[in-house]
Amino acid sequence: MPKNDNYPASLVDSFGRKVDYIRLSITDRCDFRCVYCMSEDMQFLPRDEVLTLEECSRLVKAFVSLGVKKVRITGGEPLVRKDALWLFNEIGHLSGLNELVITTNGSQLEHQAQALKQAGVRRINISLDSLDAARFRKITRVGNLDKVLRGIAAAKQAGFEKIKLNTLLMRGVNDDEALPLVAFAIAQGIDISFIEEMPLGLVHHTRNSTYVSNEDTLKLLRARYDLIGSVENTGGPARYWRVPNTDTKVGFISPHSHNFCESCNRVRITSKGELYLCLGQENKVDLMPLLREYPRDDKPLIEAIIGSMNIKPKGHDFDLKRAAPAVIRFMSHTGG
Repeated sequence: MPKNDNYPASLVDSFGRKVDYIRLSITDRCDFRCVYCMSEDMQFLPRDEVLTLEECSRLVKAFVSLGVKKVRITGGEPLVRKDALWLFNEIGHLSGLNELVITTNGSQLEHQAQALKQAGVRRINISLDSLDAARFRKITRVGNLDKVLRGIAAAKQAGFEKIKLNTLLMRGVNDDEALPLVAFAIAQGIDISFIEEMPLGLVHHTRNSTYVSNEDTLKLLRARYDLIGSVENTGGPARYWRVPNTDTKVGFISPHSHNFCESCNRVRITSKGELYLCLGQENKVDLMPLLREYPRDDKPLIEAIIGSMNIKPKGHDFDLKRAAPAVIRFMSHTGG
C-alpha cells in the first residue's frame, strides 16, 4: 500500500459525510433464491468478471488505508464462494480495521462459524424471514429452515461478539411473524432488525402491495413489549429499541418511513468491482479495470476511491408507487 502524505486520513463526500464503512460483495451467487432479492432463473456472472479474492483483499486494504474502520462482507451468499475463508483470514486482523462483519443466509454456518470467528469476524448478521419451514422455503424458493437454525446455533457456540437476525416482512406473506421472530430472538439472546422492502430489481410481485412499514411493526411490538428507545449504534442505518430484562435489541432499517441518508457513512462494492456510492442510485466507479491494469500499484486505485467521494449523491430516491423499480439491478448484484 503506497504511503503518501497527500492522501487524506479519511474519506469525506461533498456533503461533509465521513465514509468509514464499506460493504463488499465477494459473489453474486447464492444457494437461496429469495423472492425479494433474486429472480427464480438468475443469470450469474462468468468467473472472469468477478473479483478474485486477492483483488478483494487489495480493495479492503486500500479502503482501510483511507480511514475505513468497518468492513462487511456480503454476497449473494458470501460463504458459497470457494476459499472465502482465505479472505477473512487475510483481512481479519488488519491494523486500523475495527470491525470485520458478515451478512449471510446462515446455510453454511453450521460448518464455518468457528473458522470465521478465528479469522477475526466480530459480528454476524443472519437473514431469517420465517420460522415456518414451508413458508421459509416459499420465500427462499429452495432454503431449508432447519439448516439455518443449526447455523444460528453454531454461531452462538462460536462466541461472536454480536449475532443479529435480519428480517424483511411482506404483507400477506410473513407479516404475521413479527412477534414470533422477536420472541425467538429473545429466547436465543440475540438481536433482530426489521428491514423495509426496497424497490430494487424486477420481482414477481408489486412492492407497494407487499410493503410493510416499520412504523406499523414497531406499533405492533410495543403493544406486546415495553420497548425502550436506545441511542446505540452499530455504524449502520438501524435505529434500536431495547427489550427490558433481556439481552435483545430490536432494530429498524427504514429507507422509506425514516430516510437515513443524512448520516450515510457507507459505500458498496459489487463482486464485479463496481463502487456504488448509494444503494438507490446508479452513481458508480469501476474499480476492476484499475486492479487488473495496475496489479502492483495501488496509487491509481486509491486516487479513484478518493475521487468517487465527489459523486456520492445526497440520498436515494425510493418511491413504491412508481410503476418501475428505482433501480433495476437486484439486491444480490449490489450486495446484501
